[in-house]
Amino acid sequence: MIMATKSASAPKKTTRKSAAKSQLKFSKEQYIKWYKDMLLMRKFEEKAGQLYIQQKFGGFCHLYIGQEAVVAGTVSGSRPTDKHMTAYRDHAHPIGLGTDPRVLMAELYGRTTGCSKGKGGSMHFFDKEKNFMGGHGIVGAQIPMGAGVAFAEKYNETDNVVFVSMGDGAVRQGALHETFNMAMNWKLPVIFIIENNNYAMGTSVERTTNVTDLSKIGDSYEMPSQSVNGMSPEAVHEAIEEAATRARNGEGPTLLDIRTYRYKGHSMSDPQKYRTKEEVAEYQAQDPVEHCLQVIKDNKFLTEEEIKEIQDWVKKEVQESIEFAENSPYPEGKELYEDVYMQEDYPYIIEY
Repeated sequence: MIMATKSASAPKKTTRKSAAKSQLKFSKEQYIKWYKDMLLMRKFEEKAGQLYIQQKFGGFCHLYIGQEAVVAGTVSGSRPTDKHMTAYRDHAHPIGLGTDPRVLMAELYGRTTGCSKGKGGSMHFFDKEKNFMGGHGIVGAQIPMGAGVAFAEKYNETDNVVFVSMGDGAVRQGALHETFNMAMNWKLPVIFIIENNNYAMGTSVERTTNVTDLSKIGDSYEMPSQSVNGMSPEAVHEAIEEAATRARNGEGPTLLDIRTYRYKGHSMSDPQKYRTKEEVAEYQAQDPVEHCLQVIKDNKFLTEEEIKEIQDWVKKEVQESIEFAENSPYPEGKELYEDVYMQEDYPYIIEY
């Protein structure tokens, strides 16, 4: 049984070399997939940031750079039939689940070929085929919605688990406590993931609560809880797999306080004056993408040529996603009235 454990606010610092040469619990294929997927997430996000600065698309833009191991470990530790839901930092989740980056880039550009027909933008990616139930712009709104999806899975007697991700700022929403109470009472198959990157926008966890070990939030509901090193895909995978097994056995929810870090600001408009360069560098030294690459090299899983082939493939995927987006059409005016709820006899419908 997972019990709440106290840990420091940052993952334990390790060197890439020592981590790479430790006893490996995962296969060659798993490390290669983690590296390939996380590199694609990283390069997609880096390019999205550049394109945003060039004003290729507008709205809000929240990058996932640095946090890739959370998605990579969650996806590898779950099943394709499981459901996933997150907040508005949502670009990496569908990439990890296998969504074509072309439709994601098209969504950023507001084009009809986007995953939400160009209507959702950066904060509202969805992919029904990959069981990605969306990014959600309202802080904490995905928490009760995710429990609702889990209720449906339990009601329909499936073997699926729902993974609901949130930031450390979202845990201050009252809906979280209402949801935790119902989820435990009904033993819903839901895993609550706190993507704890230390800052709610620019406000540190320490400035919002005297309980800095966020895994303790589950204690009063007797919800099994654990703090996890979110810079390690291995640690995330193991925690996710264990929690999912409990849920599939009818034992209910788990809360995972996954300690990670974003290398960029909260959004593209964030000057990041609330943290030091030394703090950022400390987490960059634990970079999950570089960690997996080092494991691959140290264990000779791939040759240098094969590694370059992966890197070239990622570069090509990102470039083709941009070309796809820029060559896709904008929605027509009539799309304003599609995919929304309205009365059929509404008198002010404009004909196109």
